[in-house]
Amino acid sequence: MNLSNLKPAAGSVKNAGKRVGRGQGSGKGGTATRGHKGAKSRSGYSRKIGFEGGQMPLQRRVPKFGFTNINRKEYTGINLDRLQEAVDAGVIKDVVNMDVLVENRMAGKNDLVKILGRGELKASLKITVHKFTATAKAAIEKAGGEAVTL
Repeated sequence: MNLSNLKPAAGSVKNAGKRVGRGQGSGKGGTATRGHKGAKSRSGYSRKIGFEGGQMPLQRRVPKFGFTNINRKEYTGINLDRLQEAVDAGVIKDVVNMDVLVENRMAGKNDLVKILGRGELKASLKITVHKFTATAKAAIEKAGGEAVTL
C-alpha cells in the first residue's frame, strides 16, 4: 500500500453531482439548470399542496355536501362466528376481554369493540367489551355465557 492507491471505504463518499450556478465555464452556470422565468426558477419556491399550475384544484372543483359529526365513535365489530373459530382453534379459553382481543389481533389496544351477532356461539364465554348488539347478547347468554359492558 502506498499513497497512489489509497481510496476511501466503499459507500463512504457520496458525490453530490455537478455544482450548479458557478459560472459559464462549468456548463451549469447562468440559470443553474432552473430554466428561464416562472415560479420554479425563483429562490424560496415551494409548491403548495394541491396546486395545479393555476387550474382550479380538484379539491375546490368537487362539490361538497353532508355533515361529519366530530363526536362520532367508531367501533371495531367482532362477530360471534369469529369468536367461535378462535375457541375451536384453542386460542380463547373461557374469558374474552380487551387484552385477549388485542393479543389475538382482533382489535387494537385503543379501539372501542362491539360484539355483533353473525354466526352462532357454542362455547360458554364471559365477554367483557364496550358494546353488544341485542342479538349477540342473547346468543351469548343462550350459550351459557355472560356479556359484561365496560
